[in-house]
Amino acid sequence: MLAFVLLAWCARQSDQISFRRQENVFALIISQLRQQIAGNQESLTAWEMGVAEARTNDMQWLTNNLGWMHSYFGFDSAYLLNPQDRPIYAFVNGAAAEPTAYKEISKQITPLIGALRRDMRNGNSTLREASSRSPGVADITVIQGHPAIVSVKPVALGFGKVNQAPGTGYLRVVVRFLDGSFIQQLTHEGLFVGLHFVRPPLRAQGDATYPIYDNAGKPIGYFIWQPHRPGTAVLSHAMPVLAGLLALALLTVFAFLTIFRSRSLRLRASEVRIHHLAFHDPLTDLPNRIFFNERVDAALSGLRGTSIALLYLDLDRFKQVNDTLGHPAGDTLIKEFAARLRTLVRDGDIVARIGGDEFTIMVTNVTSRRDVEPLCARIVDSVRTPFDLFGNRIFVGLSIGVTLAPQNGTDRIDLLRKADIALYSAKSTGRGRYAFFDKSMDDALQLRREIEVDLRAALQVEGEITLHYQPIYSAAGHIITGFEALLRWHHPSRGWIPPDVFIPIAEETGLIESIGEWVLQHACTAAINWPNRTISVNASGVELANPGYAAKVAAILRATGLPPQRLEIEITESAANEQIGTAADNLASLRAIGVRIAIDDFGTGFSSLSRLQKLQVDRVKIDRSFVHGFGGQDSDEAIVRAIVDLAHTRGLQVTAEGVETPLQREGLTRIGCDDLQGFIFSKARPANEITGILNPADASSADCNVLRAV
Repeated sequence: MLAFVLLAWCARQSDQISFRRQENVFALIISQLRQQIAGNQESLTAWEMGVAEARTNDMQWLTNNLGWMHSYFGFDSAYLLNPQDRPIYAFVNGAAAEPTAYKEISKQITPLIGALRRDMRNGNSTLREASSRSPGVADITVIQGHPAIVSVKPVALGFGKVNQAPGTGYLRVVVRFLDGSFIQQLTHEGLFVGLHFVRPPLRAQGDATYPIYDNAGKPIGYFIWQPHRPGTAVLSHAMPVLAGLLALALLTVFAFLTIFRSRSLRLRASEVRIHHLAFHDPLTDLPNRIFFNERVDAALSGLRGTSIALLYLDLDRFKQVNDTLGHPAGDTLIKEFAARLRTLVRDGDIVARIGGDEFTIMVTNVTSRRDVEPLCARIVDSVRTPFDLFGNRIFVGLSIGVTLAPQNGTDRIDLLRKADIALYSAKSTGRGRYAFFDKSMDDALQLRREIEVDLRAALQVEGEITLHYQPIYSAAGHIITGFEALLRWHHPSRGWIPPDVFIPIAEETGLIESIGEWVLQHACTAAINWPNRTISVNASGVELANPGYAAKVAAILRATGLPPQRLEIEITESAANEQIGTAADNLASLRAIGVRIAIDDFGTGFSSLSRLQKLQVDRVKIDRSFVHGFGGQDSDEAIVRAIVDLAHTRGLQVTAEGVETPLQREGLTRIGCDDLQGFIFSKARPANEITGILNPADASSADCNVLRAV
């Protein structure tokens, strides 16, 4: 009898422990899912282009840029509301839907929208989830009888191109149902048998109940399941044995304890697994945003005499990998890059994937930026080694923004914002590099606006924007074979402004087409005076997207009298890899009349040696970053040789840019480069100096100057 009582008591305790564990696991999952949805939605926080496209009612564009949230983040529906809170776009159950579909959920969403807009109009940012850096509001509610997490966030504006008063902007609404696939996953991962949702608290005898509350603390329903009862299960099998074989009581108790321990271990392992998934990225197994934020907060609260560094990483041209090779290749790239990151950081540092192609790193025990710079350099260099994706050798770039605490503040949200600003600065200055935050970056957006105004004015003034021409020499005989036209802007108060500063602004504001036409007109006119030499002119992706671009080039060639065979149009890697539609038609038309096409700065963006065999171009220009360390211990000679060999196999010419030393010149000539360009030969010169270096009377003098330079 005593053994039976003891056994029954143990079974009851086991059942209670099991229930409490299941209840704690379920509460953790709901809490983390709510924060994860707000964090995932933040991937589109700064979305000025989305506002612009929404105002033009470009539904296809919105489908392409909102639809992926269903497959990538698991959102069941997404809506875009205009400033009057009327739906202008809906994406429901994996497909675009009529905006009227929003009516089915508007009753539950309207109070959240009102609270968020009031908060934003008052200039507050009190409504946000714990893991979120931007304003927003979320709640748990019931939609059409289904429990759901609803999250509302404003489409934030970061660059000033679209004006809107506080609280009157566009809103993005996402819905994630808490039944269906969610229940199936919990049943599989968490040992929740018979899990279902009900509005009234109706349950069978012995079922477990977990109430769900909205933000106001009002219960909206209950999740009910059959709790795991390891003790009861064992007791039901043990009772017949106890009744018939009392003498084996001790053995039965031992068997019970063994089975109980096994079941408990299984439940514990499942709990550990679920806890791990809640704080780690499933693709890379790196910590996720929630884990990273908690560790950063803990490190900031414990700062004593040392600093920490927060690094914000973003892969350049990652979207092109997905678009051209497919999402499996993109996932493989992310996993390989994560593996490289693990080998570069110390054991105490935290590496996290916070979404898409974005990563963060926390480096502890830092005394100054000099402690972080070597790590940043190693990370940037690590992606220069190509990734092998299903037989394709892929080159991508990486940009890093860095902020230090307490030097730049002690608030995590503010520090990550500053790291994001530094990341933007690194990207805007050429990508493939890192930048540390400083106060001047806060003025960067204002400076961009000022440069745009000044650029528009400069286009109306004669002589402020000019062309310089850099000679291109044959590698074998060091004879000038052509020139590259390079745009120069001398601002009356700011001095020389680099092209990589004002050209992106011109592309964003639509000025690039008029600038490109001006450059082409003047370059072709100047080249008439330089017989038997080619003239290279850069074309942006914006120009190539214009259906009339090829006709415009042909008209300028006819007007200036320059033979098409002497004109070479240089395009970026991204434009070369996107030879589809209008851009492909323009390039084909230009080649048909004899104009040559070259890929400029090959190797700096999304590059694939296998795709080089398919590109319809005539020349490859190797970027100066591969040439810079040529001949040294850490040189990229093997990569350059592979590019040259494959290009020659395809019948393409190869030009190396940025040649500055005799060692570089001799090495590039040895491996077979056709032409060389760089300061070792000549800097870019105005047109009136080019005639002098081509004049036979000055040729020997120019050659002597070149020889002295090398």
